[in-house]
Amino acid sequence: MPRVEFIQGNDLHLLRSGAEYFPALLQAINEARNEVYLETYIFQPDDTGLRIRQALIQAAQRGVSVRVVIDWLGSGREAAEELCLTLLREGVACRLFNPWFRRGLARTHRKITVCDGQVAFVGGLNIIDDLIADDGSGMPLPFPRWDFALRILGPLVPVIHSEVDAQWRKAGAMDLRSRFELLRSLRQEARIASQQTGLAALLVRDNLRNRTSIQKAFLQALGKAKQRAVLVTPYFAPGRKFRRAMTMAAQRGVEVVLLVGVGQFRLQDAVTQAYYPRLLKRGVRIVEFHRTQLHAKVAIVDHDWASVGSSNFDGLSLFLNHESNIVVRDHRLTADIDKELRDGIAQGREILLTDYDKIPWWRRVYNGFAYIVYRALMRIITLGYYG
Repeated sequence: MPRVEFIQGNDLHLLRSGAEYFPALLQAINEARNEVYLETYIFQPDDTGLRIRQALIQAAQRGVSVRVVIDWLGSGREAAEELCLTLLREGVACRLFNPWFRRGLARTHRKITVCDGQVAFVGGLNIIDDLIADDGSGMPLPFPRWDFALRILGPLVPVIHSEVDAQWRKAGAMDLRSRFELLRSLRQEARIASQQTGLAALLVRDNLRNRTSIQKAFLQALGKAKQRAVLVTPYFAPGRKFRRAMTMAAQRGVEVVLLVGVGQFRLQDAVTQAYYPRLLKRGVRIVEFHRTQLHAKVAIVDHDWASVGSSNFDGLSLFLNHESNIVVRDHRLTADIDKELRDGIAQGREILLTDYDKIPWWRRVYNGFAYIVYRALMRIITLGYYG
């Protein structure tokens, strides 16, 4: 993994859920004059998806080079293939990521858009309506999905551009020599970027040069935490190192808060709840978010470190899938994110150790069994990296 340093001079703007994200994304696509890259895990043909699709088509029709990467599994095989064919017919270059698992089990879970090499968007939002569940059920949500992204202007954008362009090329047909040369060029670009210091850095996770980059960034931040750390994720099932970093921070007096989504997948909830007793006994506060679907993957540590991106705190995101996070060292942006997280915590339900003790014995047995099965599967599909 290349050494991560921060690049200064970036204009970073927090976008809260689809109400702020999609208008900003549409504006950037509509104003593009030369090039648009868009990479996403889910791209649904609902009202929101159709607006984004039409904007991409119109950009291509006015001569913009538009390149789209859609995960083959995320949107559903048939829907992804149909959307890709539609875009291709309309002049938009489109590629599906890892169809039929031809290149292993990894999925692209990244959500990145770059327009004209000048403005970039990185976060957790897929291309799907905020009021529709993203689990394929099509069920309406009681309130808009809770999620975040960053709009980025400045010297970090070329780094993001090189990553999304590399993903585009890797999603196509490349021989081994070309893939090796691409990997080498990305390493060189990472070293050039790392000579600068400043406010923001792009972290990506893949299964070659950046296997543990995102986890290491969180381990380092938690290891240096002095006052407060808030971790927000819809799916919590990290390995032993991540959990140990959380509990060690809590035991040295840091307020560690885990805000976790519940209610979407019963099995995932069982796995997550299996961790509760050990975390609670070691001083970690746990808050469950029930108001609507929590999809945010954000964190803050103290007053000047924050992360916004696509990586959950689970085995798939930390050890298998392709992910992208922006890590910032910025008091203003961290304060903005902190305000949103405090509101989320206030809307959630804090879990106490006495609450878990009241859970029926069969539920605790089920949670433990779910954890054992999950850990075994993760160790198999991550070739032992999940621990």
